[in-house]
Amino acid sequence: MIGSPRTYEVRTFGCQMNVHDSERITGLLEGAGYAAASGGQADVVVFNTCAVRENADNKLYGNLGMLASVKETHPGMQIAVGGCLAQKDRDTILRKAPWVDAVFGTHNIGALPALLERARHNNEAQLEILESLDVFPSTLPTKRDSVYAGWVSISVGCNNTCTFCIVPALRGKERDRRPGEILAEIEALVADGAIEVTLLGQNVNSYGVEFGDRGAFAKLLRACGAIEGLERVRFTSPHPAAFTDDVIEAMAGTPNVMPQLHMPLQSGSDRVLKDMRRSYRSTKFLGILDRVRERMPHAAISTDIIVGFPGETEEDFQATLDVVERSRFATAFTFQYSKRPGTPAADLAGQLPKHVVQERYERLTALQDRISEEENALQVGRQVEVLVTAHQGRKSAETHRLSGRSRDQRLVHFSVPDGGQVPRPGDLVTVSVTRAAPFHLIADPASPAEYSVRRSRAGDAWDRAQADSCAAPSTGAGGAGTRGVSLGMPTLPVRGRAD
Repeated sequence: MIGSPRTYEVRTFGCQMNVHDSERITGLLEGAGYAAASGGQADVVVFNTCAVRENADNKLYGNLGMLASVKETHPGMQIAVGGCLAQKDRDTILRKAPWVDAVFGTHNIGALPALLERARHNNEAQLEILESLDVFPSTLPTKRDSVYAGWVSISVGCNNTCTFCIVPALRGKERDRRPGEILAEIEALVADGAIEVTLLGQNVNSYGVEFGDRGAFAKLLRACGAIEGLERVRFTSPHPAAFTDDVIEAMAGTPNVMPQLHMPLQSGSDRVLKDMRRSYRSTKFLGILDRVRERMPHAAISTDIIVGFPGETEEDFQATLDVVERSRFATAFTFQYSKRPGTPAADLAGQLPKHVVQERYERLTALQDRISEEENALQVGRQVEVLVTAHQGRKSAETHRLSGRSRDQRLVHFSVPDGGQVPRPGDLVTVSVTRAAPFHLIADPASPAEYSVRRSRAGDAWDRAQADSCAAPSTGAGGAGTRGVSLGMPTLPVRGRAD
């Protein structure tokens, strides 16, 4: 149709920081007049990339290769690559994939619309990589993925020198936002309907060092507790070396800070931790977990672990297994060491053969799967408050369950009993856990008496967003007992018709 806007699609690879950056990219594109593709081939495809692991390279170039032929049959189509891999590879991307139109880095996300327009005008690829931050990403336009929850960046970059990590080279030294800017962004999110925020930084508990306040992160958590309407506060990721008891006290003493902590271990071997330049040892790590659980007995703790770091012996790996057994993580993100050019670890002696790393990885994941299942089994019978999400489980069509996250971030699949009110994304459901699996909990209430829904401002915001996108009337707040399902939600057969 003549005059219709060009469409876009953003594909995100990587961590929460990449996801948050993609929200900025989306906001920039819509601010420049593009519209989200709703089917069919987008006119502009943007890859927001990660560079932490080798398979990120393979995934990007594989996707670019598949789009080469698509671009030939789609006149005017453009492809852009940004993020950490773009910052690292730079002109390598254009050499390997000359059909790419724009390459931008982690420090100049805001340049994307201009680069795309320049590429169209000049009919040649545009490459722009800056060595330091141009504009703090949080000042850029944003289109949030969710109306009920949001990411809020408190810092970018990292001052640590972990030998396996390429992030400091790609995102630069740590830059901290002022507390007032952060709180203003959170308040704006809450005013729009969000009831949960996650504070983001490469090392959140070193926040404030740039402006001379080492206690700034604990103060920020406490300040979040004073924001009316903000019900859930999370953060990721802290570093064990900088984690203080004041942060633990702030978590325990601030009601809307959730009893959940992601604390990267990386290795349980003190020798490997030294080689990684992780400035803590296993005893300190375990001590932090003990103090967290002393103040928050039901806190769920997750972690990151790298298997097969150069020089790791069987004894070193056993030390990791021992720490994992003692730590009782609710879940763990486990990775096989990936050699990244440009990191000190890439040049270390003792690079391990793939089959050794694979075997250790399988032992570690088997151990953690057992622990996760045992820890989840302890939740059976507990009453949990679940923030309903828009994303449902893979088997939701078969099980007729909805999904959400408990206060401690566990994934909960729950059914609506016959006669019970169907919640909207953003509403809060209180149920008792009836069954546990390694990676989720199940709650199947037998009657409406074992199930309650608290309709929230976030659910109202979801209705408004759905009505806006569909040009349909909003369902409004609704009263208790309403069985209507908001736009975009599946119709749920009552429990008993299907199991």
